[in-house]
Amino acid sequence: MPCRSVPAACFEGVLVPVRLHLLIGCTACGKSAVGLELARRLGAEILSVDSMKIYRRMDVGTAKPTIEERARIRHHLIDIIEPSESYSLGRFIEDADRVIRETAARGQPLVAEGGTMMFVRGLVSGVFEGPPADPDYRQSLRDRAAREGSAALHAELAGVDPVAAARIHPHDLRRIERAMEVFRARGRPISELQTQWSGSAGRYDCRVVAIRMPKEDLNRHINARVRQMIAGGLVEEVRSLLFGPASIGEQAAQAVGYAEIIRHLRGELSLDDAVEQIKINTRRLAKGQRTWMRRMPGIRWVDITEGEPVEHIADRVSQAWESGEQRRMGHK
Repeated sequence: MPCRSVPAACFEGVLVPVRLHLLIGCTACGKSAVGLELARRLGAEILSVDSMKIYRRMDVGTAKPTIEERARIRHHLIDIIEPSESYSLGRFIEDADRVIRETAARGQPLVAEGGTMMFVRGLVSGVFEGPPADPDYRQSLRDRAAREGSAALHAELAGVDPVAAARIHPHDLRRIERAMEVFRARGRPISELQTQWSGSAGRYDCRVVAIRMPKEDLNRHINARVRQMIAGGLVEEVRSLLFGPASIGEQAAQAVGYAEIIRHLRGELSLDDAVEQIKINTRRLAKGQRTWMRRMPGIRWVDITEGEPVEHIADRVSQAWESGEQRRMGHK
């Protein structure tokens, strides 16, 4: 019978106390650099909480840590599958739990850092146990999307689950499919069923800190990052995935930055238009991340300013983590 991981991890039959430090935030806010600095100070390893850094050869568009950074500090759950493969929340939790158990058994501190909020919530509170996939029904939805467009399916979803539709992009066919599949199987909206997460006591002894900056500053960072990615070879990277010997799968191809360049390479968008769409869709992604974070209980916020040194931000995140620990111990 598997061991529960609250508030300890089970490794080879031994319960090992676990304290997990999480650093989250919107895309392009600088959390990766802060996470590296914090890991250096703590002598920690880093657990990536990112649904696209898992893919090999998707480097430029996912802003992965450099080879040099990964040589200095060990990173987990980066470059673990091929772009042709799919990856689920359940699999992420299994992989992350394994990393947490192993590092805890070695007495190794661990910093979890990333911006895939579904992964964050799953790691903290557990996975929503929905009905199994229905391949035939999913294929019927894909056939309809090919004829009518994914926006038509999104509008249908909004009629039965407006909460889920509000947080799912009209072009995110995979998540639209799942939401409609759950409603068909259970007769209840997936958003309603997922509320079980909000009452969870937590799977680990977590310290969750989110860094945030003013929206206008973040938008400038997003625009600058997109320009850097184009200059850094994003088009060439996507071309090699799209036309090279190893194909890119449906899930990876939906990633912001990749989806727009794929459309450009297929002649559907000019490069300038593709770049603008990346900026727009990245801002939408950041908006969704902010919404997720505001709904998560127990987060401690660190507001940062544009140009603030990484070391200063790391100081304040450390203080927020420490403050969270004192609160749990009953101190004011």
